[in-house]
Amino acid sequence: MTHNIAARFRGFLPIVVDVETGGVNTQTDALLELAAISIKMDENGLLIPDQTYHYHIQPFEGANLNPEALAFNKIDPGHPFRFALAEKDMLKEFFEAINKELQAKKCSRAVLVGHNAWFDQQFLNAAVNRCDIKNPFHRFTSFDTATLSALAYGQTVLAKAMEAAKIPFNTDHAHSALYDTQSTAALFCEIVNRWQALTKPPT
Repeated sequence: MTHNIAARFRGFLPIVVDVETGGVNTQTDALLELAAISIKMDENGLLIPDQTYHYHIQPFEGANLNPEALAFNKIDPGHPFRFALAEKDMLKEFFEAINKELQAKKCSRAVLVGHNAWFDQQFLNAAVNRCDIKNPFHRFTSFDTATLSALAYGQTVLAKAMEAAKIPFNTDHAHSALYDTQSTAALFCEIVNRWQALTKPPT
């Protein structure tokens, strides 16, 4: 029987999120890509990645696109094969799926997990404000794997934390929202599971 993840994080459901953007200003720069992976517990009470969500997003009207940011993340916002969604349509689809997971897993809110989570959370919150849509994520609480990695491994850079955790990481695929989300999800589960094993009372 699968363990109850709602009991592990006081009713919060961890959702690992990574965004790619047209710059670093949440108010003026475009949100271009979002990937997310939900977390569940297996039959042994260990955290494992669950559902994957991945969206290419059209820049909102008047959005800034910094050439340096686009060169860094290698996104061409106008490419016809991106099949990008309008920001509000993306949020509706994404949040509907997250709400279904919250109901199925008996959790009250989603909590964003990210590597330097403040960045992803601020861009998500800015998009929510622009679109005036109800947000299933906690507005300010987040779980930051950079901080957790500093505690567990003495590392804050994702690639170095993955190496310390002995989880394969391909730097050629870094800064892709989906790959970074997959990596961050694996890292988050590894750290929490390791802590759980260390603190588990003897039987």
